[in-house]
Amino acid sequence: MMDAISNEERNLSCAESLVMKAIWEAGEDIAVPDLMTALKVKYEKDYARTTVQTFLLKLSEKGFIRIYRKGKLSYVRAVKEEADYKARILKEELDFWYHGNTSELIAGLFRAVKLTEKDREQIRRALDELDD
Repeated sequence: MMDAISNEERNLSCAESLVMKAIWEAGEDIAVPDLMTALKVKYEKDYARTTVQTFLLKLSEKGFIRIYRKGKLSYVRAVKEEADYKARILKEELDFWYHGNTSELIAGLFRAVKLTEKDREQIRRALDELDD
């Protein structure tokens, strides 16, 4: 039997991930109407206000955001850091698909995307920093 997963540990749905990405990209607290505009403009998602509110409620329950009112508007503040979430998701994928084998993950990534010279240089620097 699997252990119970806390709200914070649950993965986000695709739609919740998209909403969180828009929140993180805002770089600061964002008013709900501005969030809806960002979702429509950047991601071509024209969600109804009630749908966005449902996503926000679920994100709040999962510990990703805090919602507060300021004047007549509701604002959203990211509570979890984007980098922390991406690291956790990557670790889960590494464990599931590559059985924890980091070199297989990296080799798979190299097969999946065409690396530019800039990419190669950044990877070389990152590897060199591991030696320090």
